[in-house]
Amino acid sequence: MNVILIGMPGAGKSTVGVLLAKSLGMAFTDTDLLLQTRSGKKLIEILAEDGADGFERQENETLATLNADNTVIATGGSAVFCKSGMTHLKGNGVCVYLDVPLPALEARLTNIRTRGVVMKEGETLAQLFEERKPYYERYADITVGEQGTPEDTVTAIVEALKKRR
Repeated sequence: MNVILIGMPGAGKSTVGVLLAKSLGMAFTDTDLLLQTRSGKKLIEILAEDGADGFERQENETLATLNADNTVIATGGSAVFCKSGMTHLKGNGVCVYLDVPLPALEARLTNIRTRGVVMKEGETLAQLFEERKPYYERYADITVGEQGTPEDTVTAIVEALKKRR
């Protein structure tokens, strides 16, 4: 069984994911890094060269072909738009939504335009947040709100996972 972390860019999926994997004795995979390795490009380069549609197609392929077991998987913020990829991941895992409030995301994401985030021209972080939140909620088996430190978030996830067993 895998633990799949979803949430907005800046929610802490990669940071929490590494700590969670250590805590649970599991492997860790970051699908943004897998996408970069598969394409040979940075996320921002994929967006610039292939556009949002090309990015999402490549992200979906990366998710849909990921074979993992006993792994914490940190997904990209736009993974929830990859229907077949998310269906594949959820087939062998529990999906945990890291629900971080918009003001905290705004404070963390000072580099949103250079980070490789799929956004429409002129779209704000607030608009992106509102667009994506229902998708995160739809896929989530567990929702964990901001807990303070990444370690506190890991503790909350571990407790929520215990309750599901």
